[in-house]
Amino acid sequence: MGYGIKLTEAQWNELDRVRFATDSKVVFRNCLIILMSHSHQTIAAIARHLGCATDTVARVRRLYRQGGVAALEPGKSPGRTPRATPAYRKALQKTVETSPLNLGYGFSTWSAGRLAEHLARVTGIRYRDDQLRRILRQENFSYQRPKHTLKGKRNEAAYQKARQQLTRLKKTP
Repeated sequence: MGYGIKLTEAQWNELDRVRFATDSKVVFRNCLIILMSHSHQTIAAIARHLGCATDTVARVRRLYRQGGVAALEPGKSPGRTPRATPAYRKALQKTVETSPLNLGYGFSTWSAGRLAEHLARVTGIRYRDDQLRRILRQENFSYQRPKHTLKGKRNEAAYQKARQQLTRLKKTP
């Protein structure tokens, strides 16, 4: 397979700058492919060293020859644009952090179904419960079933007194 790409010192420095400034693993790898190509390594050797396919190395080299450093950025991935827009995610975050009671609902905790229904009314975007849970995880929210107790709604002194009496009854033979 073919050998190298000749780089000027300015091109080398630009590739090095981009390589260390990026957060993208793909851009880092692509810059390494070009820099390694400059040192007269074969496509097969570069692919073996970086753990990628020879077709990947050949494609990156071709892209660099055609478009320079800008071509090393991966293109937009194919697929439908997500319906969960930044505005939807912001509304989700605001809603989750607000008590349903403050929004006029008769319940005190959000369920995925209730949250999905509320957000459908507010944003016009409807998600199923499981999809909404996935988005909640992406937004770093955890969800779990609430533990319903009567604590705070009962007479605690009477409750403790009754509990002690029951305990004493169990201990007597």
